[in-house]
Amino acid sequence: MIGRFLSLEGGEGAGKSTQARALAAALEARGVHTLVTREPGGSEGAEAIRALLMQGDVARWSPHTEALLFAAARADHVEKTIRPAVAAGSWVICDRFLDSTRAYQGVAGGIDDAAILALHAFGSRGLLPDRTFVLHLPAADGARRAEGRDGAAADRFAAREAGFHADVARAFEGFAAREPERFRMIDAGVAPGAVTAALLAGLADWLP
Repeated sequence: MIGRFLSLEGGEGAGKSTQARALAAALEARGVHTLVTREPGGSEGAEAIRALLMQGDVARWSPHTEALLFAAARADHVEKTIRPAVAAGSWVICDRFLDSTRAYQGVAGGIDDAAILALHAFGSRGLLPDRTFVLHLPAADGARRAEGRDGAAADRFAAREAGFHADVARAFEGFAAREPERFRMIDAGVAPGAVTAALLAGLADWLP
């Protein structure tokens, strides 16, 4: 089977991690070997950088520093995990990828999209997902869901103000509108099983 690279994107609390696991299980049931990974993270080096990015005060890093750290983590993730798995015929499902940097540090953080794409072209040789699903959920609903995550403290990004998250949501909507060949918008406000079914429907052209 031909390997594929899929990414799940969206704001806080949209259910990306849950749906990545559910989609992987559904694909495995159809005979598709899958690998679930995440960003930042997914390789030993990238997980080390994740700790720097996700922990600490909201103002610990500037958007420019964050973009550099994300690009470094992603370069290792792509080289050590994603490319080898896809080359071996697996379907890689990544919980966030480049488009989160474009949304969070780009649109919401004020960095030009071309600069982020240039970093990605150098660090990860421009690799893009074959298909990107944006799990769309109103920011207020996502914030409530994020607050209920097993009592865990919010990370540096989830803890930001409502206006920041509104900008992130607007960014993802804009990407999907401008790049319809890669992006699919998914309503994340329905029952989890219905979200998984919508994701599978978005892959129907590739499934046996």
